[in-house]
Amino acid sequence: MEQTNRAAKINRTTRCAVCYAALLLLTLALGAAGLRFGSVKITAQEIISALGGEKSTAADIIMISRLPRVIAATVLGGALAVSGYLLQTFFANPIAGPFVLGISSGAKLTVALAMIVFLGNGMTLDSAGLIIAAFVGSLLSLGLIIPVSGRAQKNYMLIVCGIMIGYICSAVTEFVVTFADDSNIVNLHNWSMGSFSGIGMDEAGVMSAVVLAAMVPTFLLSKQIGAYQLGEAYARNSGVNIRWFRLAVILLSSLLSACVTAFAGPVSFVGIAVPHVVKRMLGTAKPRVIIPAAFLGGACFCLLCDLIARTLFAPTELSIGSVTAVLGAPVVIFIMMSRKK
Repeated sequence: MEQTNRAAKINRTTRCAVCYAALLLLTLALGAAGLRFGSVKITAQEIISALGGEKSTAADIIMISRLPRVIAATVLGGALAVSGYLLQTFFANPIAGPFVLGISSGAKLTVALAMIVFLGNGMTLDSAGLIIAAFVGSLLSLGLIIPVSGRAQKNYMLIVCGIMIGYICSAVTEFVVTFADDSNIVNLHNWSMGSFSGIGMDEAGVMSAVVLAAMVPTFLLSKQIGAYQLGEAYARNSGVNIRWFRLAVILLSSLLSACVTAFAGPVSFVGIAVPHVVKRMLGTAKPRVIIPAAFLGGACFCLLCDLIARTLFAPTELSIGSVTAVLGAPVVIFIMMSRKK
């Protein structure tokens, strides 16, 4: 019996190691493809030279446009997946996510308001301002969702309420945009469609720092998350301070999703689909294993979607949200059908 348990543990460890290696290699491969392919194809030698500091037209394309975009897709994709995982834990709902619960729409509304106010008065809105505005919107949306979650008898009721909140926020955003200046409308339209384009190295550095700052405490909460997933009573008996734990999860998930909305606009289905795919791959539900893998999975998914968005009909570029929806929605449908069975 002991040998059987030991063999099963070794098999699980091997499976996790293989999955982690595959996710890491896939992230690197998709990142390299993101640097090479686009409206202008760049050779591998030109990429190496550009990263080495050599000046050329190809180097400018890589360093100014493509490298920040690859970093953004990697960091923000991972942030979305982890945010979705935290929300699924918090609400004990397998299809909870920043987009479905209206959190992304709330962040979109406050960022749009901030952009109109600042740009309309001839002021610039820096990265910190965008993140703060999106964070406030995320918290406001969660503030509306949390009371509903306590009264919802069924999981679908929470999702329906989240979708309705998302529609309301989107409608108010459209209403606000109608009163913006023409130049502001162009900026808002491009951002509201969802895209990793237009992000520079400075913004990439800021988002990386913010996401890293949120990921560290998220990983440190792995033990508490595992206990909470077994029920509030079990978590409380295990010594988890439920009040502070729930507050931490709210703040961390809001900050992660806000960072995405601030820089890339609303991006759908990543937060719902990726955590479930990762769990199936790893064959475990342990948070300390799932959280890093979810980050890598989200990075892979967004790198792939961004590559499709800008190469499928190049030089015309699709919105990242449309591609993530096409690829992510079938996964969500499969999850719902599996739960029904």
